[in-house]
Amino acid sequence: MIHQSTQAVAATWLACGLDPERTTFYRQSDIPEVMELNWILTCITAKGLMNRAHAYKAAVQANAENNQEDPDFGVEMGLFSYPILMTADILMFNANEVPVGRDQIQHVEMARDIAGRFNHRFQELFTLPEVKIDENVELLVGLDGRKMSKSYGNTIPLWENDKKTQKSVNKIITNMKEPGEPKQPDESPLFEIYKAFSMPSETAAFTQMLAEGLAWGEAKKLLAAKINAELVEPRERYNELTADPSQIEEILQAGAQKARKEAHELLGKVRDAVGIRPLK
Repeated sequence: MIHQSTQAVAATWLACGLDPERTTFYRQSDIPEVMELNWILTCITAKGLMNRAHAYKAAVQANAENNQEDPDFGVEMGLFSYPILMTADILMFNANEVPVGRDQIQHVEMARDIAGRFNHRFQELFTLPEVKIDENVELLVGLDGRKMSKSYGNTIPLWENDKKTQKSVNKIITNMKEPGEPKQPDESPLFEIYKAFSMPSETAAFTQMLAEGLAWGEAKKLLAAKINAELVEPRERYNELTADPSQIEEILQAGAQKARKEAHELLGKVRDAVGIRPLK
């Protein structure tokens, strides 16, 4: 399952336009330095900081709502300490800016806290990362108005055919306004999804059509047509890549080779700073 997920995620990035000649594109598990840095950072991270992580707090809350006597029931260390692994991903290459959605700000803030703690205790080795948010894509809503997520089952699959895309779009929630009645962009997630696939001029025209009484059914047809038109070439590229995974593997290995040079150098400094060095 992890193998299939890796292939799908890598193919998605490449099909959507990521250029490996301009980007260091690698698989995390090919960089063992990240795992070692993760453990070193784990050893200096306060448990209280992890207690405040959104995912952990959500699990504890779910247990309380289900009347579980143990608030940590079902919580594994992989979930609890996951923010530290994300911190290692960020700090391993001393990222100064991290592009995230608004729901991921906490993870960058935690990375800053952990980096600052290491720098203060041992040596100034890590850049304190800053959050970078594109206000136009800070959060993509799903079919039901919540954050679009596979966990919620409210996504529009990118790589399905045109008919299945229309079927997914048809599930977007709307109100009961009839055709001909003026509609506002905030009355359905449909508008925000359309906006994500459109130029500002197209979004403005769509807003006007809604205000003039465009039927929700027709609006959904326009959205599905827009998505399908935008994804013609990416879908072809995705199918080409997944039909020959060796193309993906070659790109990932080239990225890993490039990334490991930088990771090895920084980890050497980290090891020396914390005392993991030859006896002399």
